Amino acid sequence: MASKSLPGKLIVKTGKFVWTTMWQIMMSQLAPRNQTGEYIRPESQFRNSISETDKLNPYQPGANRYRLFVGMGCPWAHRTLVTRALKGLEDAIAVSVVYPSPDAGIWVLSEPELGCNTVPELYQLSQAGYKGRCTVPILWDESTNTIVNNESAEIIELLNSEFNQYAQHSDVDLYPTEHKQQIDQWNEKIYQTVNNGVYRCGFAQTQQAYDAACQELFSTLDEVDQVLAHNRYLCGDFLTLADVRLFTTLFRFDIVYYGLFKCNLRRIADYNNLGAYLRDLYQLPGVAATCDLESVKQDYYGNLFPLNPGGIIPLGPDIASLLQPHHRDKITVNP
Repeated sequence: MASKSLPGKLIVKTGKFVWTTMWQIMMSQLAPRNQTGEYIRPESQFRNSISETDKLNPYQPGANRYRLFVGMGCPWAHRTLVTRALKGLEDAIAVSVVYPSPDAGIWVLSEPELGCNTVPELYQLSQAGYKGRCTVPILWDESTNTIVNNESAEIIELLNSEFNQYAQHSDVDLYPTEHKQQIDQWNEKIYQTVNNGVYRCGFAQTQQAYDAACQELFSTLDEVDQVLAHNRYLCGDFLTLADVRLFTTLFRFDIVYYGLFKCNLRRIADYNNLGAYLRDLYQLPGVAATCDLESVKQDYYGNLFPLNPGGIIPLGPDIASLLQPHHRDKITVNP
């Protein structure tokens, strides 16, 4: 007697229901949302500073005292590596690279350090009973075995200002006092609509939330492209932390955000000014060495299961174009 198969329509409806339910459960763990389905990024918990002028501060500047724990695919951690390179702090601040575990959903150390095998264990070593998110980057104090700071925006400010006596490029100031207001304005806009904006697109759980985030993202990119028609960098003819913060998102944009995160109205390569600006920043001394294409693709396509269940990692793109001439040094800056 021939067996009867289930109707195709029922199979499809059942499959969609099961997958949608599981997707919503997984996304709720991966990406906290509000009532409209918009991704809400939790705040970092360790916000200590390093200061030589504040003698009561237990964290004083020092060579070979502090270590960065970073994931090479993470744009937030990438900021710290770029700043470290631009300041010439490679000999003063060590780096340990961690990797995401796709099954456990945590960062793991490439080899045991301080008796720890995972980033959550580092957090517990620093603060017993810690219940928050265990993220990178981490600025770690090897003298006290504690986390100084895990907020990338603050770590790069510390790297810029508090280690000049150990920096090979101490004359480089990426956050000059006279331009802080302008830099902060760019940082605020870029964080909300671009740095976090791509995540608001990729992690959106409703069409409404996605549409709003995508429109804001490309509105800011269009605005930046117009500014860069007359400015070599965001604030003029000098590099700042605002450029560093934008760069790490732009580097990943055509590689992962354009496709995986549905940020596909335009590529960065499609912008005359933004595309050349990205090449300019990539070609700055030491920066290209911080850019790990394969780790970026592996971390996003291989580990974000709800966005790429098959785990297939694309072969491209070819980033050799980032070495092409940019001609940004020929721009006449607006007065």
